[in-house]
Amino acid sequence: MNRRSFLVSCLSTALAGSVLAGCAGYNPPSPAFHKVLQAPYRLDAGDRMRVTVFEQDELTSTYVVDKGGYIAFPLVGSVAARGRTIKEIEAILAQKLSDGFIRKPDVSVEIDRYRPFFIMGQVGTPGQYTYVPGMTVQNAIAVAGGFTARAFQGNVDITRQINGKVLTGRVPITDPIVPGDTIVLRERLF
Repeated sequence: MNRRSFLVSCLSTALAGSVLAGCAGYNPPSPAFHKVLQAPYRLDAGDRMRVTVFEQDELTSTYVVDKGGYIAFPLVGSVAARGRTIKEIEAILAQKLSDGFIRKPDVSVEIDRYRPFFIMGQVGTPGQYTYVPGMTVQNAIAVAGGFTARAFQGNVDITRQINGKVLTGRVPITDPIVPGDTIVLRERLF
């Protein structure tokens, strides 16, 4: 074997080894990654909710969770919303309103618009998109203009914030997504 053939052989072996090492280094998502799909929805920055205080038209409106995780509610001021469920927000608002403002307030809260999801990589139009309940990765790809010609179509990487921790997992394109997810489509090797 001549020197050139030897170098090509060594480089090919090194490249194959690095590709296999990259695949071997992958860990599947933790159980918490999918457990969040069955848990009650937790509010975060960018969510917009419709708050109805029955028989109090001036308090009934839509409120957005700000970057700090709060909503500014009339009479009671800032209310921490980040990480709380809709039922928890209802109870907090009712309690705060009953402290000297309204006798026995009846408060109802519902999501008006979820925070967006983000999609990057090998899609037609990467960017920020409106989340719709029940979306899967495949729906998100369709909204973002579909796969590019070089996209790997078997699975994607999703980065998701769960209980204050940022987790990344590789999931099939049939998996559901949640608001705030960042989806990354990788480029195929061949």
